[in-house]
Amino acid sequence: MKRAVVLLSGGLDSATVLALSRAQGFGSYALSFRYGQRHEREIAAAEKIARSLGAREHRIAEIDLRVFGGSALTAPGEIPTGRSVAQMAQEIPVTYVPARNTIFLSYALAWAEVLPASDIFIGANAVDYSGYPDCRPEFISAFQEMANLATRAGVEGNGITIHAPLIAMSKAEIIQQGLSLGIDYSMTHSCYDPTVDGLACGVCDSCQLRLKGFREAGVADPIPYAV
Repeated sequence: MKRAVVLLSGGLDSATVLALSRAQGFGSYALSFRYGQRHEREIAAAEKIARSLGAREHRIAEIDLRVFGGSALTAPGEIPTGRSVAQMAQEIPVTYVPARNTIFLSYALAWAEVLPASDIFIGANAVDYSGYPDCRPEFISAFQEMANLATRAGVEGNGITIHAPLIAMSKAEIIQQGLSLGIDYSMTHSCYDPTVDGLACGVCDSCQLRLKGFREAGVADPIPYAV
């Protein structure tokens, strides 16, 4: 069976990507990160998802992006709330974590070489919300080119393919795809600023986009919200 490394944050996008990789016949190796994020609760969600969706192995890399800061997710600062999708798309938000997907993909690339695996899956999406520069198709293409120039596997002709199967899908389409694959979205966590009890806030950008996706998909969101 072909092997693939799947970046698994614990959110609905990455859960869908893990299910897709399995449906495409890959033996999937899930990789999550404890990077100093204020919403670390997503790690527990990732562990549940990896077990539920049959990941062959799930590793959690311990890195600390708080050493640089530069994001409301890794340093003190207010999380934007109550914004419309149009407002979200106006500028790169304070929740952008500098170079995060570049760092995560680099770790995935290292593990892929060791396994060995020729495929990496990431849940990047550029449709509903394009505020993050490292969620664009141009970035994915550029990283794949770099990966095949900078690795032993690439130089020896065993190139790495970066899969971003959700990149051109709306959140509603992603949810519908996931439900068709049998995903239990009650296991997922998307909120940037959960309560001390672990409830999703319902008003941060990530919660707003998630709720919009479920509304447009015509399905109730199965997780509880504080508001």
